[in-house]
Amino acid sequence: MRKRWLGRLDAVPLSTKLVACTLVLLMVGTFGISLTIRQLVSSYLVQKTDTQLRDQAQLVYSNVDLLSSKDENENVGPNEYFMQLRDTHNNIVSTPLVPVLRNSIVSEPVLPANGSMGDVQFDKPFTAQAKVRELSSSVKADKRTMQVAQAPWRVLALEGRERGPDGTSVLKMTVYIGVSMADQIDIISTLTQYSIFVSIIIVLLGAVVATLIIQRTLLPLKRIEKTAAKIAAGDLSQRVPTAPENTEVGSLAASLNAMLARIESSFREQRETTEKMKQFVSDASHELRTPLATIHGYSELYHMQRDLPGALERADESIDHIEASSQRMTVLVEDLLSLARLDEGRGIDMTQQVNLTQQLRDAVDDLHALDTSRTIRRGRLELNAKDGNKPAYLAFKEGQFPLVTLTGDASRLRQVITNIVGNIHRYTPSDSPVEVGLSLLPASISPESLQRMPSNPQSLRYFLEAVEVGQSMQMGMNYAVFSFMDHGPGVPADRQSQIFERFYTADPSRARQKGGTGLGMSIAQSVVRAHHGFIDATTTLNGGGLTLTVILPVGPVEPQVPQPALSAEDGKAGKSDKLSKSSRQNRQGSRQGKWSHREKNKTNRSDPHSHEN
Repeated sequence: MRKRWLGRLDAVPLSTKLVACTLVLLMVGTFGISLTIRQLVSSYLVQKTDTQLRDQAQLVYSNVDLLSSKDENENVGPNEYFMQLRDTHNNIVSTPLVPVLRNSIVSEPVLPANGSMGDVQFDKPFTAQAKVRELSSSVKADKRTMQVAQAPWRVLALEGRERGPDGTSVLKMTVYIGVSMADQIDIISTLTQYSIFVSIIIVLLGAVVATLIIQRTLLPLKRIEKTAAKIAAGDLSQRVPTAPENTEVGSLAASLNAMLARIESSFREQRETTEKMKQFVSDASHELRTPLATIHGYSELYHMQRDLPGALERADESIDHIEASSQRMTVLVEDLLSLARLDEGRGIDMTQQVNLTQQLRDAVDDLHALDTSRTIRRGRLELNAKDGNKPAYLAFKEGQFPLVTLTGDASRLRQVITNIVGNIHRYTPSDSPVEVGLSLLPASISPESLQRMPSNPQSLRYFLEAVEVGQSMQMGMNYAVFSFMDHGPGVPADRQSQIFERFYTADPSRARQKGGTGLGMSIAQSVVRAHHGFIDATTTLNGGGLTLTVILPVGPVEPQVPQPALSAEDGKAGKSDKLSKSSRQNRQGSRQGKWSHREKNKTNRSDPHSHEN
């Protein structure tokens, strides 16, 4: 029975439960208040009546003759008081005052029996029931008069003294003085009626107000229910209508919207990942099919022509084609393996100290060795703040690279720079100028947030805004920012973000001629993201072309400590120490650059990777 009753209760709508609970609370509250007020007023009226009896008892006893004669002679309404005298043995001596109501109705209190005092105590008022009798049977009393006559009495017993018949002795007597409680009962009855009437109005009004408020409050839940139904039907773009977050419904709506955004983002990422995987498999199959077809075709050609005259020369030519195709396929497979390892978080060592400045110097030397007629300028990147509607941008200032070191994988970062240099060498004219800039900039953005940003100009502008905040407040994280700015044919603005997609080539035929596979920039993006960094492609500001910008975290911004002033002699000594230290670093960097350049040439000769775009 309990389970059945609870099951039925659970089936009741929430709004009905809330309205019912509100009504129950209102009824209990109004009943309790009405009962409390009734009891308080009743007690107050009884106390007031008792006070009246004590204050006027002596006056009534002293003027009993006047009051009784007034009733008999003038016949002016009912007397308000009742009085009875008893002797020392509690025998009734006389009843000088008896109130007479309309239509000759007499109401008297029921006192202890003749000759007994019962439980009555002197000077302690008590309540006695009324005894009603009619003096004349010819006149019928009305209902109101009977109600007044039947009202109880409040009686006070006093100990009195009276002279005896001889005029000298004093006799002790018991005096009962009473007053009807008809007025008090009438007041209590009227108060009770008004309390019941007001309680009914409060309960009804509370039911209406509670219904309206509860329906209004639960309306967002109805909307949430409808939105959930649409989401269940497959429309993940639906959102729960918002409400003030300081309310329970508003907090629930905000949490649901955040959850729905995550779910939609996860589904979208899953769908994009699936589509990219399908496209990746298709592109990989297509790229591998060409060298495999070449190998298969030349193998068949060799078998067909090996018995013909001049077969040896033709065999060498077929073997050369087969070797070239196998090398291309080997490069492609190695790049695919690198991407797979990077996607799994393997194949990268993030514990090395990387001299980024030296790697960029080596890259400039490599590009100069590949294109001797190309003008290459190196320098710093400076932030030009936002001016009106013109967004902030990085300006190139020719000079020496600043010294920047960071923690990461040196070989992988060198691979990123090599891929960019290879793209410039392959896809820009050999006589077009190139600028390479490097800077260390503070930004009020975390590496995790930077890593999740898509590779597009909007993300770069957002980072530059964070740089403005970081420079003004000297807070956040230091980032190494380097850019390669060429002045070649460039890439259309609507396709610049696509160069980081796998197997993307602006011109597939030219890419194959130049050795590109469409994976170089994808590998670069994966390596940069593994370092919690960001890479982006934009249009070169002055003269057109393509600018590739890489941002890598270095470390937290350290607070600047003011240096004490130096004397002239200390300044000269410090300057001499700095010059000697700088010369040692330059000599060491020159030796490292020569060694790195030689190693780079060896790597380029032994590992002919194609890094396109």
